[in-house]
Amino acid sequence: MKFALKVVALSALVAVSGVALAQKGETVRIAFMDPLSGPFANVGQNQLKSWQFVADRFSGAKNPAGVKFEVVGFDNKGSPQESLNTLKAAIDQGFRYVTQGNGSGAGLAILDAVAKYNERNPGKELIYLNYAAVDPAMTNEKCDYWHFRLDADTSMKMEALTAFMKDQPKVKKVFVIGQNYSHGQQVLKFFKEDIARKRPDVQVVGEDLHPIGQVKDFSPYVAKIKQSGADSIVTGNWGADLTLLVKALNEAGLKIPMYTYYAGVTGTPTALAAGGDSEVYVVAYGHANHPGELGQMGTDFFKKFDDDYYTFATYNGIQLLGAAMAKAKSTNPLAVAKAMEGLQVKSFAGDVTMRASDHQLQQTMYITKWQKAKKGEYSVEKTGYTFVPIKQMDPYVSSTPTSCQMKRPAAGS
Repeated sequence: MKFALKVVALSALVAVSGVALAQKGETVRIAFMDPLSGPFANVGQNQLKSWQFVADRFSGAKNPAGVKFEVVGFDNKGSPQESLNTLKAAIDQGFRYVTQGNGSGAGLAILDAVAKYNERNPGKELIYLNYAAVDPAMTNEKCDYWHFRLDADTSMKMEALTAFMKDQPKVKKVFVIGQNYSHGQQVLKFFKEDIARKRPDVQVVGEDLHPIGQVKDFSPYVAKIKQSGADSIVTGNWGADLTLLVKALNEAGLKIPMYTYYAGVTGTPTALAAGGDSEVYVVAYGHANHPGELGQMGTDFFKKFDDDYYTFATYNGIQLLGAAMAKAKSTNPLAVAKAMEGLQVKSFAGDVTMRASDHQLQQTMYITKWQKAKKGEYSVEKTGYTFVPIKQMDPYVSSTPTSCQMKRPAAGS
């Protein structure tokens, strides 16, 4: 009898140990869906390399779950319809994790499709890691249990940006220019609301929304800005749409402060440097000059790809997945999603927390300023310039309330 009890006890111990290490050695495949062709291909290609670089760096023993991460690129051409096609292809190939970021239109299509697929296919669920699609609706009225946002949304970034701008006395007349889709429209909306609350004396002297990815010459828009008498520009433009706007500003010789979301994204730093010294600010959750591990990663990324590493959400995404899989003792999306809710991990800028109520990451924000790189500072796109942090804001500063009514899977499903 004693022998039998010992055998049972030993079997139970082995079973528990097996569960604890169940995910160790598994390969977790992540389908990356963003533009790898077309006007925003340079951004998409950089971000695919960023995901792959971080996945490789933190695979195996370098993450608490002991899993290997593998990221595979799918070209969605920035289109909501193409995103649905790439999602179907990824599902057919057995992917259980997808990531996307460039364009909230594509992001909303993926969010909706993942939600519907998961409802129809219990036991085969997918998780959508959103690393850059910043429409606030995605964690508010359109929130979904299977969607987790790693970036700060448009409203969060504007809270931080206007908290900085309100203390700039020379900001009096602002022109807002943006891409004519949800993100550009919301940058305009939230700027007008936030600045009116914080600095009611500031005038919005002009606003213009242009077709996304279609304008080749921004000189007519720059002429409007000049004519408005603006002393500052606010823009949420990214990729070619910001690079070409900067080029037109350079050609017009219009040197006024510009407050941006994405001036550090591929191509734009080179355009800024071509115009010489200029006063440009970025609001973001990271910057080019982090010390320690992230700084070393930027150096290593450049050595490997001759390109800048700037999508730091890739770091947080892999760290969160590794921690959630270790906590869940599983790579199954159902268990991992539950483990990721409310999860806090160490990041390059203090702790970050995946807020359980809406799956919006809460994180530190920075304002950085474009200036000539000093010794020891990172030269962005080998320009001799860099983005230097001039203000750091704790997560509570940019944290915004949510209207999300999260519907969670039934217990035991």
